[in-house]
Amino acid sequence: MGFLMSKSMDASLQKQQEFMLHNSRLQMERQILMQNQMRERQMAMQVAWSREVLKYFGSFFAVAAVGLTAGAIKRKKAGMLAPIVPLSFILAYQMDSAYGTLIYRMRGEAENIMASEHDRLDLPLGTPTFESIEKARRAKSGLISLLEK
Repeated sequence: MGFLMSKSMDASLQKQQEFMLHNSRLQMERQILMQNQMRERQMAMQVAWSREVLKYFGSFFAVAAVGLTAGAIKRKKAGMLAPIVPLSFILAYQMDSAYGTLIYRMRGEAENIMASEHDRLDLPLGTPTFESIEKARRAKSGLISLLEK
């Protein structure tokens, strides 16, 4: 009789473990999808921000270029056009960031770093462990309890 109950409990335990494993996989998949959606939204906000900055900087560049050109012609000093050169580099960067291939080049470089220069990505003191986190938590909770007294 005990053997039959034990066998039934083992089967029930096995089903429960499979169910828990399935649920943990579902939860992890959902977390991965959620984190990816958040990353995509952040990237979209960065691209939108770059485009907005480009609008303002493009307007500034146009006004500055017209003003500097008019001033250079009026005063007959070609040196007044010198600020256009660095401003044009900034404008080119902003255009590349907003509408160009900068993001793809950055992604490629990031993949290269992850593949061939992985040691640059190491955290100081290594990856946090459960023990290091618990140690910090205990130190902080001990400090809080001392402050409350």
